[in-house]
Amino acid sequence: MNNTQTIKPYLRLSGLEPLVVRPETNFINVGERTNVTGSKKFARLIREGHFEEALSVARQQVESGAQILDVNMDDALLDGEKAMTTFLNLLASEPDISRIPVMIDSSKFSVIEAGLKCLQGKCIVNSISLKEGEEKFIEHAIICQSYGASVVVMAFDENGQADTLEKRVSFCHRAYKILVDKVGYDPQDIIFDPNIFAIATGIEEHNNYAVEFIEACRRIKQLMPLAKISGGVSNVSFSFRGNDAVREAMHAVFLFHAIKAGLDMGIVNAGMIQIYDEIEPQLRELCEDAILNRREDATERLIAFAETVKAKGKTVEKDEAWRAGTVEQRLSHALVNGITDYIEADTEEARQKYPRPLEVIEGPLMDGMNIVGDLFGSGKMFLPQVVKSARVMKKSVAVLTPYIEAEKLELQAKNGGEIKSAGKILLATVKGDVHDIGKNIVGVVLGCNGYEIVDLGVMVPAEKILQAAREEKVDIIGLSGLITPSLDEMVHIARELKRQQFDIPLLIGGATTSRTHTAVKIAPEYENGVVHVLDASRSVTVTGNLLNKALSKNFLSDVKTEYTKLNEQFRNKKPVKQYLPIAEARKLKVDIDWAAYNPVKPAQLGTQVFDNYDLGEIAKYIDWQPFFIAWELHGKFPQILEDEVVGKEATRLYNEAQEMLKRIISEKWLRARAVIGLFPANAIADDTVSVTAIDGAEVPLEFLRQQIKKAPGQPNVSLADYIAPAATGKQDYIGGFAVTTGEGIEKWLEHFKKEHDDYSSIMLKALADRLAEAFTELLHERVRKEFWAYATDEHLTNDQLIKEEYLGIRPAPGYPACPEHTEKYKLFDLLNATEATGITLTESLAMYPAASVSGWYFANPQSRYFGLGKIEKDQVEDYAARKGWPLEEAERWLRPNLEYDM
Repeated sequence: MNNTQTIKPYLRLSGLEPLVVRPETNFINVGERTNVTGSKKFARLIREGHFEEALSVARQQVESGAQILDVNMDDALLDGEKAMTTFLNLLASEPDISRIPVMIDSSKFSVIEAGLKCLQGKCIVNSISLKEGEEKFIEHAIICQSYGASVVVMAFDENGQADTLEKRVSFCHRAYKILVDKVGYDPQDIIFDPNIFAIATGIEEHNNYAVEFIEACRRIKQLMPLAKISGGVSNVSFSFRGNDAVREAMHAVFLFHAIKAGLDMGIVNAGMIQIYDEIEPQLRELCEDAILNRREDATERLIAFAETVKAKGKTVEKDEAWRAGTVEQRLSHALVNGITDYIEADTEEARQKYPRPLEVIEGPLMDGMNIVGDLFGSGKMFLPQVVKSARVMKKSVAVLTPYIEAEKLELQAKNGGEIKSAGKILLATVKGDVHDIGKNIVGVVLGCNGYEIVDLGVMVPAEKILQAAREEKVDIIGLSGLITPSLDEMVHIARELKRQQFDIPLLIGGATTSRTHTAVKIAPEYENGVVHVLDASRSVTVTGNLLNKALSKNFLSDVKTEYTKLNEQFRNKKPVKQYLPIAEARKLKVDIDWAAYNPVKPAQLGTQVFDNYDLGEIAKYIDWQPFFIAWELHGKFPQILEDEVVGKEATRLYNEAQEMLKRIISEKWLRARAVIGLFPANAIADDTVSVTAIDGAEVPLEFLRQQIKKAPGQPNVSLADYIAPAATGKQDYIGGFAVTTGEGIEKWLEHFKKEHDDYSSIMLKALADRLAEAFTELLHERVRKEFWAYATDEHLTNDQLIKEEYLGIRPAPGYPACPEHTEKYKLFDLLNATEATGITLTESLAMYPAASVSGWYFANPQSRYFGLGKIEKDQVEDYAARKGWPLEEAERWLRPNLEYDM
């Protein structure tokens, strides 16, 4: 029997984790802010040599959902090769960043080659082309291939840029044949950029550019089906810059046709495009005419219409014409657009029209939700819109439910009078973890696609999950978790599923989870299907593949093959980084001239409690960018509100958030509570800081140190480095804080649940999180200026606070600089935090309420945020000894940071 598995020819990229571009994959997001030509902050940090600080820009891109990180050092004032080398080497020591693939972006091939020498995994080179001739093209391609890199090929040749259909196809085909036949490139590792140009410019020869690009995509895919196609989508509407309504419509129409023709990826995120079917009909027809070049006067007509829109000073107005449609059409329109105004009346009209109330759900409502699911799955609908659609559906079902229940008592109909579903999914946040925004979003998205959701909530133990799975007869179990200990709980649940002989698939998701961890730690424990799901948009495809009998066997087989390979690679990996013994790393601590440094004594030692803090004052400190990320809308704030594609939906979401925020403040929905503490402290031993508590007791804080071997002159940092050693004879200080804005939220969440309003529920949780972070920012400012008073002359804007331009830092246990959670126990004891704020710690050290933040204050002007990265066994053994733990306990809490396999 031949057990050989065929490896499918997908584009496969990787950092520390793989990115496999499958046929069902939507557009790939490329984070571009680590580009000196695209980010003023990044350029400034690189020019000034603050490379470690520049990593924060990369980290922000990854946290914002970038799947690939574009790095560009093309600046006349920079040594591009040196800058690229230095930055990529530092990036490699940050696993939370280097987990995604890198795109080395430069117009100088010497810079690209310097970058290739630094990278692990499989990257992309952007770009190579035939503009310098075939010999140079082959030379560059061979070098890229020798490093295992995929390549972006620009549609250029020796005579210039491809600007016709024939040139686009012929240039790409020529490059393809050279790469495949002469160089030996795998076709799936080639990405073509056939040049998107502006249309409707008034120049007649430009009118057919979009048609030719779309047709070029089609022909390129026919000639070279495994190659990928990319492009800068916003270029097509460049002549209408400043008119968002027209540009959004043009992008939606262009992508509608280009994606069908074979466009795979683009600079504009195709998941944030106006809904094609909901573009105002006249505007859509005008855009179709211009993009498809269907009329000689298409440009003039679109320009004339654009002027009328611009004159209104707003986007195209929508009227109530849809109310004239049939009840089925009205229900569908309401679902797709998230309109609840008429849903009760329309549902009642449909109930009287159909023989049974159940048929309203199985008929027009499910037809409408199928449209929503298709639009979201194809990248034509935003997450906030999907959640609003779910709210409409739930309100409609609530109208019908009493009639369905009454009918059940009278009828023994097919299916027992129950609503048919695509499948039943159990979702739960695992024991010890309280975070559930992502899980709730996944539930909404799956519900919009016809699945019945059983949501067990947060902090759910394994036995309850398995019991509910049996009683509810679910088809799939989905587990979520945010904090590190959640990973071990997921492994435990997988073992229990095997022990209790379950045979249903297990989905894994959450911020700390990864495909690699799932493959290495969870999948081996359960043989009936374990799949990591990256985000809500992927959940529908994965679930559909698992529950489709025709697809599930092959899908699970492919996943198992991929995970087995990942497991083997992890087990057999050869160290690509060099690590220092912990004793050597400690010799490279941060160099601080303690003789010249005089620690500032806090103006007020001890603790201070803040209760019912003014929410209006807190709201002024909100950083809105993470709010949009929670809704899977990615972009910098406030620029996202003016974005060519996503700006309209982002502005609507922002305005609705502001409305709820006003109610939260004026009606006191939430209670803001906090405690801060400032204490004498000195470093007393290797990576240990002794803190004098209020009662005089000495509390040792145990910190960890970077161990990766760095470039000469770069320190191996520990937070302990920022506190004066006792041997200096100088008294230093440290602070701590615990903040929450989550008290009172449960009442409102229950209210929204009764109203079938997931949208408002998720909105409230997201705003509570933002307020907690804002409260943290506000108190840190007061600590610097008043309570510790080491920066009394500070005058920073909120934007500068968000950019962390203040003196000192506030790292939190469980985060990159100090990833070990159990130090929270000491923090909470020093502050008496639970009594002061009501915040409690779960057994896994998550904070409840979820909208809570805690951490340390460091005042030293040289203190900087950093990531610990991977550490070796000698430091883990040392840490266990300092904590008085057996080695296994230290390994359990430090698992994600271990360089070695336990």
